[in-house]
Amino acid sequence: MKNAYQKYKTNSVQTASKEKILLMLYEGAIKFTKLAIKAMDEKKIADKGYNIGRAYDIIMELNNTLDHKVGGEISQKLEALYVYLMDQYTQANFKNQVEPLKNNLKVLENLYQGWIGAVEKLKKDQESQK
Repeated sequence: MKNAYQKYKTNSVQTASKEKILLMLYEGAIKFTKLAIKAMDEKKIADKGYNIGRAYDIIMELNNTLDHKVGGEISQKLEALYVYLMDQYTQANFKNQVEPLKNNLKVLENLYQGWIGAVEKLKKDQESQK
């Protein structure tokens, strides 16, 4: 059963649009941040480190895929925000503080909602051009 689910997940990522992949990355970062907060509350150090690492890696990937030629000022601001988020994950992990994770979660949820709106607008614009 797990093998079928893994195939489904792999296929859904491979066939997803760029916009859907972006949203999936944000969903993952949010999920792992929440799991890191939970692990800290439960004093599960290994789980905390694992989940912070996963969230950090997602944010790093988002940062690495920014296109400054196309994105201009927006991509520069996103880069600064991503660097800040990664720093906060590092601080949370090394200092064993939950507050940076909670702050990151708020930022990520706001960005996610913004991207949902942008993707919906893009779809509407594309449909109206047909």
